[in-house]
Amino acid sequence: MDLLSNKWIVNLLVCCLFIGVGCNSVEKKIYVHLNYTVPCVRLLNATHQIGCQSHLSGNVGVLHVLESEENVDWVLRSGPNPPYLVILESPLFTRSIMMKLKNGSSRVAGVAVVAPSANPLEGVSPHTTCPNENTGVYTENYDPSLAHCNVTVWNPLGSGLSYEQFDFPIFSLKDDNDTQVIRQCYMDHNRAVNGSTPQYPLCAMQLYSHMSAVTDTATCMRRNDINFSISPEMVCDPLGDYNVWASTRPINNTAKGHKMWESVVIAAARLDSRSFFFEVAPGAESGVSGFVTLLAAAHALRNATQEAPPNRTILYTFFQGETFDYIGSSRMVYDMQNNNFAVDLDNVHSVLEIGQVGLRADSRLWLHSDPVSRKNDSVNAEVRKLIESLQTAAKGLNVSVNEPGFSQPLPPSSFQRFLRARPIPGVVIEDHQSAFTNRFYESMYDNAEYLNISYPPNLTPEEQLVFVTDTAKALTEVATVVARALYIQAGGAESQLEGINADPQIVTRMLYGFLIRSNNSWFQQRIPPDFMSHLTDRPTNFYVGVAQQRSELTHLVQYLLANLTGSTANISQDNCQNQREDEKDKESKHMYSYVWVQGAAPPNSTKREGFCVRSTVRLSKALSPAFDLRDYTSKNYSTWTESRWKSIKGRIFLVASHDLEMLTLGVGVAVLLASLLLTYIMSSKADILFSSGREPANATY
Repeated sequence: MDLLSNKWIVNLLVCCLFIGVGCNSVEKKIYVHLNYTVPCVRLLNATHQIGCQSHLSGNVGVLHVLESEENVDWVLRSGPNPPYLVILESPLFTRSIMMKLKNGSSRVAGVAVVAPSANPLEGVSPHTTCPNENTGVYTENYDPSLAHCNVTVWNPLGSGLSYEQFDFPIFSLKDDNDTQVIRQCYMDHNRAVNGSTPQYPLCAMQLYSHMSAVTDTATCMRRNDINFSISPEMVCDPLGDYNVWASTRPINNTAKGHKMWESVVIAAARLDSRSFFFEVAPGAESGVSGFVTLLAAAHALRNATQEAPPNRTILYTFFQGETFDYIGSSRMVYDMQNNNFAVDLDNVHSVLEIGQVGLRADSRLWLHSDPVSRKNDSVNAEVRKLIESLQTAAKGLNVSVNEPGFSQPLPPSSFQRFLRARPIPGVVIEDHQSAFTNRFYESMYDNAEYLNISYPPNLTPEEQLVFVTDTAKALTEVATVVARALYIQAGGAESQLEGINADPQIVTRMLYGFLIRSNNSWFQQRIPPDFMSHLTDRPTNFYVGVAQQRSELTHLVQYLLANLTGSTANISQDNCQNQREDEKDKESKHMYSYVWVQGAAPPNSTKREGFCVRSTVRLSKALSPAFDLRDYTSKNYSTWTESRWKSIKGRIFLVASHDLEMLTLGVGVAVLLASLLLTYIMSSKADILFSSGREPANATY
């Protein structure tokens, strides 16, 4: 049992004797609860589990602040008071140190990583060197020589730490008052002075993050299925969300799987990201740069596609769950193949995907294509046309588009899932020629700072919202290139290109909203009133979450895409929310979607003037087909699940020596035995001890 000192033991005994008198205050004196802790959680797939967890009652260890990698041996071998709960400054949170701690887990109770206030200078990526290598198009069946990043290692800085399994909890702590309390507690009680051994009481920490699921997805889904209680307790959930899509022409959303008379050009981007810690997924370069560019391009095309519609329909698609083996794109392709989507796969003419485009060197973009499908003459001809369209679109802008100049596979991209279905012409736009430019791929440091989104000092939040950063200017140019290229690819006339330009104000506001704070006036005007509570004074979270739950990100992209591509419908709020143009209309909801947004408040008023936005924006499932097929060991589709848990928390306190604990236990057992003996004696002699003179039975009152 965890007691602190003789004084606190007495306090606890007094508290037990006088129930309700000062018990809460005693607990507060014993424990310091930690705020803003972010855990590493357990994830599972078809073959194994990754992540971290604590014991059911939490893990307790004596605090030790690791000062260097050489100090690890003291924790693992010579430290006199194991197990230790190790505090790491972020530069020491490396694969080398973590694997040493993992291998010595009998002496390690857990790890707490102090998140830095600024990004490190050197690159850090806890992801793998070859993201999604087993679920892309390059396999032993497609082209073995290109499989497993044999030609190009896309993420050379990847340590793979996010895909390791740890038998102890690992938390991230903000560098705030809590962290200072931890450091001071360590300095006061645990740090050895002049080689001496620290004396009890010692500062300790307890971390709770027990995970319910174990082994792999097949095991946890089987446990979900065999629970026959009225309110079953699930142990894991499939990862997933919803894809967001819209078309330049209205498509009947109820007519699934039909062959349309015109072909479709897909413009794609991914939404999600991740890092080692749960829901810490800033994803500035890996995700935001791409989907903000596509949103801006869709806005730039709104007028052109209405005034001079091209021959082909452009389908804007935003995929969720791509980090975890292409959940969103694989589901859309699966639905297209099985007549469960508004567009048939045979209608897809070509694909233009926007990947990582936020860190251009020398104003260059690189156009990646698939060398295998391009061996087909007709596919190669269409890819050449698409590349020429992009080159034409870039004329007159401060951006150049280039092909890598050597044969290599596609980088990790949603387009690979379309190629797995059939050879489709397509190009993936990136800011890197070969390996990623992104030095913080899928890490907590891939944030606004890394994307160089900064503002002059002393600007208010409203002034920051409209301040056009250099990054916003650069992405605006990329969005203009994308919009113009899509218009040409869809069959539009080149004479219309000069009128197609992305708006830098739109781009800078989206970057601010997604990477600085979503609770801003521009986002507020473009969302329904009941979504206001979801806006926060922090960056948006880009972790995909569990299936069937629309994340904050999905909602925001849905509403922004509707505002940027739709039009104002002059109808009542009731009709808007009921998805109809008037009382007699029952068909418009099949062609359009409607959303009532709260709009802006006029000057000198607090009441907003809401209005209805009509658009072609829709949602579709981003749940891996493996869970519909109940194929939990699938090699073709994502099988990632997230374990459930009941409590995530941490606290510090002082712990007494083992001898004192044993003494306390002994005293407690002695008191218990003595009380039992005393109770037995008193019970056996009760007629003597508690007897009193009885009054006659005929006494009256």
